Amino acid sequence: MMDVNRILQKLCKWRGVFAGWQLGTRPDTDAECQAVRDHREVTMLMRAELSALTFLMIEKGVFTAQEFSQQLAIEAVHLDKAYEKKFPGFSTSDVGIEINVAESLKTTKNWRP
Repeated sequence: MMDVNRILQKLCKWRGVFAGWQLGTRPDTDAECQAVRDHREVTMLMRAELSALTFLMIEKGVFTAQEFSQQLAIEAVHLDKAYEKKFPGFSTSDVGIEINVAESLKTTKNWRP
């Protein structure tokens, strides 16, 4: 039988690499580094869990891979539109982030330099 806890602990070792990639080298005691490491760990675990659930549900005939893909597209479009509302002046296209500079200045005025 697989030792799931050991396997997940091994996967989560990547959290430090991701934190370093995002923030640069920092000590483990750095609060911002701890926050990024924690967030990355949760994201990795959720990705593995979601992949496992999706695989099992397709295998068990709860829904088909095509139905899942269609719903995934619907949810992605919905989330994309929600982000446009959350960050006025920003939108996405097939090539990247589109920015309306005048509108985005209002959105980013209190962002850190």
